[in-house]
Amino acid sequence: MNQDLKVYFRLLAYLKPYWGAALLVLVGFGLNAATEVSVAKLLEYIINAIQQQNQQNLDWFPFLVVLLIFFRGLGLFVGGYYTAVISRSLIFQIRQEVFAKLLGLPAQYYLENSSGQITAKIMYNVEQLTAASTESIRTLVQQGFITIGLLGYLLYSNWRLTLCILVFAPLIGLLIRKAAKRMRKLSQQVQTTMGDINHVVQESVNGNAVVKGFGGEAFEQQRFYHYSNENLKRGLKMVVVQQMNSPIVQLIMAIALSIIIWLALRPQILGDTSAGEFVAYITAAGLLAKPIKALTDINEKLQRGMAAAYSVFELLDTPSEKNTGQLTPVLKGDIDFKQASLTYSDGSKAIENFSLHVRVGETVALVGRSGAGKSSLVNLLVRFQELSAGHILLDQIDIQEIELTSLRSQIAMVNQQVVLFDRTVRENIAYGQLQNATDEQIIAAAKAAYAHDFIMQLPHGYDTPLGAQGLSLSGGQRQRIAIARAILKNAPILILDEATSALDNESEHFIQKAFDEAMQDRTTIVIAHRLSTIENADRIVVMDKGQILEQGTHSELMAKQGAYYQLHQRNFEEK
Repeated sequence: MNQDLKVYFRLLAYLKPYWGAALLVLVGFGLNAATEVSVAKLLEYIINAIQQQNQQNLDWFPFLVVLLIFFRGLGLFVGGYYTAVISRSLIFQIRQEVFAKLLGLPAQYYLENSSGQITAKIMYNVEQLTAASTESIRTLVQQGFITIGLLGYLLYSNWRLTLCILVFAPLIGLLIRKAAKRMRKLSQQVQTTMGDINHVVQESVNGNAVVKGFGGEAFEQQRFYHYSNENLKRGLKMVVVQQMNSPIVQLIMAIALSIIIWLALRPQILGDTSAGEFVAYITAAGLLAKPIKALTDINEKLQRGMAAAYSVFELLDTPSEKNTGQLTPVLKGDIDFKQASLTYSDGSKAIENFSLHVRVGETVALVGRSGAGKSSLVNLLVRFQELSAGHILLDQIDIQEIELTSLRSQIAMVNQQVVLFDRTVRENIAYGQLQNATDEQIIAAAKAAYAHDFIMQLPHGYDTPLGAQGLSLSGGQRQRIAIARAILKNAPILILDEATSALDNESEHFIQKAFDEAMQDRTTIVIAHRLSTIENADRIVVMDKGQILEQGTHSELMAKQGAYYQLHQRNFEEK
């Protein structure tokens, strides 16, 4: 419960900047509450006027009804509009914060959480936060004012009778508490299944070619049905709890009201009460049922929103990438791995006691079978993953002491899996820190990557939108755009992770020439399975299980007839 309060107050802290709008919400709903109480008073007014045959008061009655409805409408509009202003602004603000957080989270977070679950948090769960904040507060303020107003009027009219209603308050409170626990659990399950649904949709959309090619439509439909059905069941269970809660509370209110009416009709209780006062009292007591029902319904919103708040705040509290480095040196490209190790949380070792010195301008090729730790090694270099032990020095500066943005701005990477965005060719090449590059620089980079010719054949040349993930291009074309992006970055360190794996022989020939050019005066680390692409490297490092088996030039390693020789023979036989 204490934890709940902490989370709730943290959520309410986001509403602080909107205190002006909150005041207008209070004024609006205060006005609306006053009109609710006035209904009972107006009934007393008309009944007494009829009994006393006061024509002047009777003439005023239609005008007073219109006035009452006008102020009720005005109060509802002001309160409702400014609640919406706060609500939408809150979602906007938290979404910005969550997205900023996502951009700063370490790569490990994306390995441990599916993209569907992550996007569900920013799209669905953040939306649900308003249920615990603005929606609940709106109902609390609006219906709370009405309840306080009506109870105040009842106590003023006849406090003894009113105490009969208040006797039932603890029972209503107990019911609400019971329902709250159940609804919280169900809300968490609804949000989790929403993430699962999102995940299936994303996988099916992104992998539609595989789904179609392997006839997976029925399987994906079944997965979608399963998670949607789970979501439906949990949602309906929540409705059952909510729908049972309200009638039971109303039944308790009805019992309280019937006791009041029974007591009120005793002559000794009625005393000198006028007919108008009696009807007004009973009307006010009857009107109480509606706001009290609404206040019990807050419970469902509150639990839904609180479940979302726990989920969103858990994400916001996830530690961001460590960026404690202060130095922003201009790197030359000297890389020194000193007994570097990378151990995963499950205890498996990707890199173990790895030492390697790469000199400025040197091209080092990493070879070895899949899982040898080649990609893990370059991930350590750009700090997508953090060292478990040992050190990495760049120009004799510990990598931990270099500011993260500065470090990454001086390393250009071409990944095995090319990532292109739903933007134009120009925006894909000149991405992020490169966005201010001139057309001449962009074209020069594209020409160096042998991409210019096919770009010019696209419908709008460099202004052609590439669509989602650039799937309108061939694998080789996509890879060449990624290479153009790396060349344009003009960083002192270049990492080519399987950079030519998707290219045909002709493209690979041109790309190799482009790389020979790009590698000049630049430290380059190449990862490749196709050994023909790395034979010209200054040094070849053969890796296995995160360690170095042997290193040397192509001719040296061939003469050794060790692990590299065997890899080369196997590779040669496969051609």
